[in-house]
Amino acid sequence: MDISEVIKQAAQAIKDADVLLITAGAGMGVDSGLPDFRGDQGFWKAYPALQGYSFIDMANPEWFESDPHRAWGFYGHRLNLYRETVPHQGFQLLLQWTLEKAKSSFVYTSNVDGQFQKSGFDPDCICECHGSIHHWQELNGRGEIHIADGIELDIDEKAVRLSGDLPRHPLLRGEVRPNILMFGDFYWQSERTDQQYDRFDAWIEQHQNTKVTIIEMGAGTAIPSVRNQGERLLRQNPAARLIRINPRESQCRHHDQTQCFSIPLGALEALSQIQASYESL
Repeated sequence: MDISEVIKQAAQAIKDADVLLITAGAGMGVDSGLPDFRGDQGFWKAYPALQGYSFIDMANPEWFESDPHRAWGFYGHRLNLYRETVPHQGFQLLLQWTLEKAKSSFVYTSNVDGQFQKSGFDPDCICECHGSIHHWQELNGRGEIHIADGIELDIDEKAVRLSGDLPRHPLLRGEVRPNILMFGDFYWQSERTDQQYDRFDAWIEQHQNTKVTIIEMGAGTAIPSVRNQGERLLRQNPAARLIRINPRESQCRHHDQTQCFSIPLGALEALSQIQASYESL
């Protein structure tokens, strides 16, 4: 099917929806200038000093034990980057569409960058399945989870290392780490994310028989958490529709073209084209 026709169908699905479920993976932030770490080459392009290590190697809590300055070099740089980043215009288009709906909408994302909150989405209607880099916990998994606003980190970006003393949080004891689910992670405190899931599950239950349009952006197959969530809802709710936006992996393998609309573009370009079509409906 011609992509212009798919764009029109996607715009109509948004128009017809009672509520929207926005789902996003790492590709959502590319248009804001954020790296998506696609493959080792993409990771090394973002962090040349880490050649020889993959994203999976670095996203491991063992670094906070064996080389915490390296661990904070990696996560601290990302924290500073996310704090400085201005979300691209696609976030505002999504927010506009959600505000036009009479009922609430929800965001489900594997991103830890806080860009949806920064764009004005209701924090109580966001589920961050991998946690948030803006919230910290104790390294040993004890205590509470607290936001890290106002704590500055001095990072040597070329070496990807923390300069100076290890960070401390005034409300946490001892060594700290981001409240992010890492690979091989036995000490991630999931309480904050569990509460988000409770609200998300309640929202899904409330709208199980309504017209839900899922707008999925930048969610790949390597870690399919986000893709699985949308496809699961599509199976459970015959009235649901899925718009899958991804420049490389937009295929809807298990659903027909009346349920799933495949758009092989980046998030901002696709959302802008949908908006142009939406305005003409």
